[in-house]
Amino acid sequence: MQIEFNATKREAKGTGASRRLRRDGGVPGIIYGADQPAVQIVLDHNEIYHLLRKEAFHASILTASVDGQKTSVLLRDTQWHPFRQQVLHVDFQRVKAGEKIHIKVPLHFVNDEIAPGVKLQGGLMTHVMNEIDVTCLPSQLPEFIEVDLKDVQAGEAVHVSHITLPEGVEVVLHGEDDPVVVSCMVPRGGLADDAEAEGGAEAADGAEGDAAE
Repeated sequence: MQIEFNATKREAKGTGASRRLRRDGGVPGIIYGADQPAVQIVLDHNEIYHLLRKEAFHASILTASVDGQKTSVLLRDTQWHPFRQQVLHVDFQRVKAGEKIHIKVPLHFVNDEIAPGVKLQGGLMTHVMNEIDVTCLPSQLPEFIEVDLKDVQAGEAVHVSHITLPEGVEVVLHGEDDPVVVSCMVPRGGLADDAEAEGGAEAADGAEGDAAE
């Protein structure tokens, strides 16, 4: 998805200048990286607020049009007001075409409703991770990574190693060798408890038969 936003260079700097910008409907920001000087920018609050509500804006190569000059960037940080729906500051990093990037990509789970563990065994899917750290070239960055749950049984878990990654995309792990992404748990009162109850009933029936003899 191609996402472009507009900005202008910001000359006035400092806390007071930033407050004035926000009162006038602007959002201060910065573009840095790619061995170039950082550029202070001003964004329109209404535009950036609605863009930040889109999942793709957080995991896509964006086009920043700064005074008409276009630059490829990644969203790196956003500061929000503690209790208002107000964006206070936005950071972007320039992207080089041949240089790998490191970014979090959202996970999209599909077919959980037809998984045997849910449909036939009464299990519930528990999402342990909703995004994953990856590294890849900018041209290979996926908007999201799909996780197919159609074969998951009750009591099973899907690990990072089970995910099919797009070409050129590698997972960046932190600590664990192969962390769990999603698991199918059987709640209390589910199959396990039903089996125990049936076993207890059979034992009771057997005991009554013995007593009758």
